[in-house]
Amino acid sequence: MMKKLTVGLLALCVAASVEAQSDIWRSDSLQEVVVTGTGTQHLLKDAPVQTEVISRQQLQQYAGKSIEDILSGLSASFDFSENDMSSRLQMNGLGNSYILILIDGRRLHGDNGGENDLSLIDPHNIEKIEIVKGASSALYGSDAIAGVINIITKKHREQGMMLENTTRFGSYGDIRQHVGIALNYGKFSSYTNFQLQHSDGWQNTSEEARQQTEYHITDSRNKTVNRHTNWQVAERLTYKPTTNIELYAGGSIYWKRIYRPCGHHPGVDVKTWDLQYNNASLSAGGKWKLNDTDFITIDADWKKHAYNYVFTDTTLTDGYVNGRFTNYFPYFPDQKELQSDQRLTNVSLKGVFRLPYEQQLSTGLEYRYDWLKAPMRVAGGKATDNTEAIYVQDEFALLNPLFLTAGLRLTHNDGFGTKLTPKISAMLKLGDIRLRATWSQGYKTPTPKELHYQYVKNMNGVYLYLGNNNLKSQHSNYFGVSAEYTIGHLTLTLAPYYNNVNDMITLVTIPTKDAPSELISKYDPIRVRQYQNMEDAKTYGIDFTARYQGKHFTAGGSYSYLDTKANMYDSENDVMHSVTIDGMAHHKANVYATWNHAFSKSYTFGIGIYGRLSSKRYYQIDGDGKGYQLWRLSTNHQIGRIWRIDAGIDNILNYVDRTPHGLHLGTTTPGRTVYASLTIKINKGKKLINNFKSNLNSNNNEQD
Repeated sequence: MMKKLTVGLLALCVAASVEAQSDIWRSDSLQEVVVTGTGTQHLLKDAPVQTEVISRQQLQQYAGKSIEDILSGLSASFDFSENDMSSRLQMNGLGNSYILILIDGRRLHGDNGGENDLSLIDPHNIEKIEIVKGASSALYGSDAIAGVINIITKKHREQGMMLENTTRFGSYGDIRQHVGIALNYGKFSSYTNFQLQHSDGWQNTSEEARQQTEYHITDSRNKTVNRHTNWQVAERLTYKPTTNIELYAGGSIYWKRIYRPCGHHPGVDVKTWDLQYNNASLSAGGKWKLNDTDFITIDADWKKHAYNYVFTDTTLTDGYVNGRFTNYFPYFPDQKELQSDQRLTNVSLKGVFRLPYEQQLSTGLEYRYDWLKAPMRVAGGKATDNTEAIYVQDEFALLNPLFLTAGLRLTHNDGFGTKLTPKISAMLKLGDIRLRATWSQGYKTPTPKELHYQYVKNMNGVYLYLGNNNLKSQHSNYFGVSAEYTIGHLTLTLAPYYNNVNDMITLVTIPTKDAPSELISKYDPIRVRQYQNMEDAKTYGIDFTARYQGKHFTAGGSYSYLDTKANMYDSENDVMHSVTIDGMAHHKANVYATWNHAFSKSYTFGIGIYGRLSSKRYYQIDGDGKGYQLWRLSTNHQIGRIWRIDAGIDNILNYVDRTPHGLHLGTTTPGRTVYASLTIKINKGKKLINNFKSNLNSNNNEQD
């Protein structure tokens, strides 16, 4: 499979370079403005820190149904292991808790244990995605050891009103609905966004893993992906009292329900409850432009993520008060039981200033407060965490064509003390070549869940998961270099990297005798897993991307090689064990080719073919995930300026992973699926506003 992939990538590159030699047009994507790498604006081709961009054109052509679909389909660096609880994102060998996800530069909060619910992100409201790999803790803090994903949402700045509606239907009852309403009038602007997602779910196999149950079950009701529905309403208000000051306030409400089927065999978990999430957020802030280059921003965010059981049958379950078991308690259908309520308060103050000698200084203060309530899952029922930080970064351009960026962050955590983390980046411009290098340190303290959580999961037997009060903070050293070459339409990038994480926290299977005796006697688990510090963990690899962009035709691909080494000391046997970082695949790749043509002023047609390939994914327990390749065909039809139709076929070759329930899957795809969506965008609000003002004036004149 990898040999075919290499030949395909080389063929695309050769074809692109041949055409590029006959045309001096340069890709507009290189003129893209990016902000994530340094927190300041740069053209993509001149960004001091290597930045990967998924552009608006790529998003429209691909027409992904979710952010998971988009990232895995358009970048080889990502893997997902979706389940009911989360998406389990992995980037270059490190998982969710090491990847900072931002929406317009502000932290996404869906779970302070590191497994965000990415359905909080509306895929139809994304302008572009910026990806920075490697430790960015100096600028962004503790959750950025593996990298940063910044989701840039669409901005609607025209005076008047804009209405946009996208309705999408797909196989297995897949429904995606997006409604956006923008209103700009004078100094005020408003954007209201509604999204709804639904799937009937599917079952790839009815077989349960035999090693986890004494019964050979071949007619289980457990699904690969359960039926689920979620919706979100978000609002953002902006007021500009002067040309130099902008104030904003916003908020959102989110609801999600996961409907779980009941098992009906001995040894199979009989589920008498569904899962329900209730999220909310509030934010406010402003930006003050001191002059053309200098500005100050302030942002305050409050976010809530609550997770409940909603019972579907009468159930006798554990009763807890302040984290202590008291007695068994009955729940009846439609009653809810709180599992966890997580709240984040984040306040940041940032300033960017132009200094003499071609310098740009960024500095800021941050305060973060995490609050966790979990009556059944945390000793004492509650846990909190406080973190304060100050950072400074200097961009130095006097040595042109050599550009330097250096930053320092001082972080204080109430439970783990103070740590200083530096970052240094350099870029050398040599004509059409950009050489970049980065060294940075990362620092991450254990989350409240990793420290205090304990819960039981039924997977053909009881699994007991434990927190660990003796965890240490994690430290990392990241080294990355890249070479980028652009000639005409063609851009090639080669980027090797090395990330060494000391005291990395991961779930480890421990002897049953090491778990609290009262929990063992109560649950009789077949396996106990606990958060523990590894001695060290290393991820290293190389990413290669090739992109050709012509007037009508684009083609390219990306390939990611990854290897990991992790060591853990076994104090009982006085030996060092080598363990796998869960979810690692040595080889991943994406290839694509698209063609677009305007047949008239009122009709433009586009077609694209996309391939996603992965080798085997490795896990410590419950088997490895199979390698796979998935191919997708998408078509786009732009009719005038108002109508757009997207339709396509996903997983053309109809690949399905039939691995029994309870073991790891390479991919959860149900096989070949089809989709179609209709977008209607009306942007004639300026005329409506003028008509409204004229009618208002006419009425006033009549009254006079």
